[in-house]
Amino acid sequence: MSSETRTRTTRLRRYLMCRPSHFEVTYSINPWMDPAKPVDTELAVAQWESLRDLYLSLGHTVEFIEPIAGLPDMVYAANGATVVDGKVLGARFRNAERAAEGPAYLDWFRANGFTELWDPTEINEGEGDFLVTGQHVLAGQGFRSSRDGHAEAQEFLGRPVVGLELTDPAYYHLDTALAVLDDDEVMYNPATFSPGSRAVLERLFPDAVLAEPRDAAVFGLNAVSDGRNVMLPEAATGLAEQLRARGFHPIGVDLSELLKGGGSVKCCTLELREPR
Repeated sequence: MSSETRTRTTRLRRYLMCRPSHFEVTYSINPWMDPAKPVDTELAVAQWESLRDLYLSLGHTVEFIEPIAGLPDMVYAANGATVVDGKVLGARFRNAERAAEGPAYLDWFRANGFTELWDPTEINEGEGDFLVTGQHVLAGQGFRSSRDGHAEAQEFLGRPVVGLELTDPAYYHLDTALAVLDDDEVMYNPATFSPGSRAVLERLFPDAVLAEPRDAAVFGLNAVSDGRNVMLPEAATGLAEQLRARGFHPIGVDLSELLKGGGSVKCCTLELREPR
């Protein structure tokens, strides 16, 4: 059955989120961050709460980690770990400004009943660079996570890890350039990958949704899918049309204030995948 004629089914998910109580932009570690631009923390919280409420309205479970003062990027929960089959691979950040987030997230997992945990020795930035399909872990490299981090992930998670080279610093994490829609379907922006990585994606996902640069530029690929509903930035109207044509239900979300830190829907959402 082609992707265009599939019946889309919601699979209820369990997510971890972190309220942006301390969100601010006081340093720059990606091209989206400009400390000279004012940040409205109250608006960031309101936008984040709208995303949380959307997940709950769709029947998903949302867990919360307590935000820590001095860690303004902790709101980007997707970077905090990668969870596959109940196994928790912790994060180890490249930038010193975010280094304390990795241990904070692992502490949450320890306190909440997760028993298979790995504190990494190599650089990986969680689901920012590790995106899970039905068979593989797609892994970004080039700006943040390292190839050694990919190898460490494969050894611990026990799933094939497919390295993908990112080439545009504006899309510094894989989750800004690609989103998993279902076990065997993705959408991505070909312009953000090396030629070899594009060839790999074409081979693995010949029917992928391809994003136009204008949709990628509003972080349209920083999206979360439950198999039917696709939460993505509301400005990504072209992607929404493509998704609707495939039978998905796109839901536009406004996280414009959090985009000032270089993140949107997916960045704020860490999926807690339990064994199937």
